[in-house]
Amino acid sequence: MSDIMTLQSLDPRVVRLELPADATEQQFTPLEELGHLQTFEVFHQAKSGGRHTHVGSVHAPNAELAILFAKEQFGRRSQCVNMWVVKTEDIITLAPDDAELFATTKEKDYREASGYKVMQKLNQFKKQQQEGAAS
Repeated sequence: MSDIMTLQSLDPRVVRLELPADATEQQFTPLEELGHLQTFEVFHQAKSGGRHTHVGSVHAPNAELAILFAKEQFGRRSQCVNMWVVKTEDIITLAPDDAELFATTKEKDYREASGYKVMQKLNQFKKQQQEGAAS
């Protein structure tokens, strides 16, 4: 049996350290800031007033270099007026089981475009106009 344990990552770009197989979590010291790469998500804004869209990820040791890498990777390929760079671990998501949080009640359909029956009212108005012209 080997004395070394290799941590596996789902991200093939990340190379993990080989650790002793009998190591416990208390034996590890935190990595220094420039000792490893972190993943950052990049969002860019194509025109002023437009929305930010996700364009990809970069790996960098800190936030300052992540912005520089993002600018070089995603800022020069297409028009860009603003950019957001966020640590992947700082993004919070909801579980798929929480979908009912976004459900709307049927009595509040006036908040959505489908709640307005404009076409029905137009057809009714046209019908009244045709009946008025025929009589």
